[in-house]
Amino acid sequence: MKKYLLLTAAASMFAVANAQNVIERPTFGDNWQIGVDAGVTTPLTNHAFFGSMRPEVGVHVGKQFTPLFGAGLESMFGINTTPSKTAFDTSYLGAYATLNLTNAFCGFTCEPRKFSVDALLGAGWGHDFNAHSDYDPNEIDVKAGLNFNFNISRAFGISLKPSVVWNLMSQEDPAMKVSINRARFNLAAGFNFFINNGYTCVNVPADQSAEVSALNAKVNELRAALDDSAVALAASNANAADLAAALAACEAKPATVVKETTNELQSVRYVFFRLGSSVITADQMPNVEMVADYLKHHAGSKVVIKGYASPDGSIEVNERLAKARAESVKNTLVKKYKVAADRITAEGQGIGTMFSEESWNRVAICTIDDATK
Repeated sequence: MKKYLLLTAAASMFAVANAQNVIERPTFGDNWQIGVDAGVTTPLTNHAFFGSMRPEVGVHVGKQFTPLFGAGLESMFGINTTPSKTAFDTSYLGAYATLNLTNAFCGFTCEPRKFSVDALLGAGWGHDFNAHSDYDPNEIDVKAGLNFNFNISRAFGISLKPSVVWNLMSQEDPAMKVSINRARFNLAAGFNFFINNGYTCVNVPADQSAEVSALNAKVNELRAALDDSAVALAASNANAADLAAALAACEAKPATVVKETTNELQSVRYVFFRLGSSVITADQMPNVEMVADYLKHHAGSKVVIKGYASPDGSIEVNERLAKARAESVKNTLVKKYKVAADRITAEGQGIGTMFSEESWNRVAICTIDDATK
């Protein structure tokens, strides 16, 4: 068991050091798995291995929290082949955690793999429906095994699950220990149904030393600009005095009403992003919702989304980041607001120069196209 835990920790460190993808945070409803299991179980010692083998069935539900780690609950029931009080000989109800060894050692992908291997650790409550005594013994079980996963599609998969379950402590023998004499071997096939399987990723270089250097240079530039702020403040005060005089002169003139003759302000919405991120923050969601609401009430309209990045970092990273920002808005319109994907065009435009304030160029610009309305 100790060797297994050490291997798990080493695999996790290896995966972090070699990751090439940045995953946008999944929601609570993503990457769930529900399935049924069927197989056989037999004691490892003191009984005939094949002669004591009996069938078992069960169900499980789990969630993959990251490309490496998952957890869930499962139950297994040994079908009665000897005299017993019920249709089952044994039952097991427990929790488990998994480590995806394929992603740990081979790097993870945003699309689900066709084949992967999970290491599994679990613990739970076991019960023996004993027909030859006055009580049904309970026990504390621990479990270790592997899951060989074959993903048929994004929604369905099959797993081959060999495992060993140890009776850690029971009423018959309350001494807590892990012993092969109190262990049984399980082999099951799992039939899985997936809910919202997969991840949304933005690829970035593993070595970002150049980007870090560029950011440090930008920090030094801002510090130098801060030293000049006193001079700029004095100039601003002088300009404020001139503006006050100009305002007084303007107040003496009759007002002129200018009517807006274009629809540009009504057809454009801006979604701003944080530095280095393509995640839509909560304060920007109303802008996306306004676009979705317009498309909902104007069936013939479409939207063109153009993503931009500020000049921080390398050109290659900013081009990918600009495209990811446009795609992030598109994915939100499709998944959250159920807008048809063929009504949305998402394009990455690289580094933006629309605004003199560089941070404003971390933006996705949504332009409504009413040409087909």
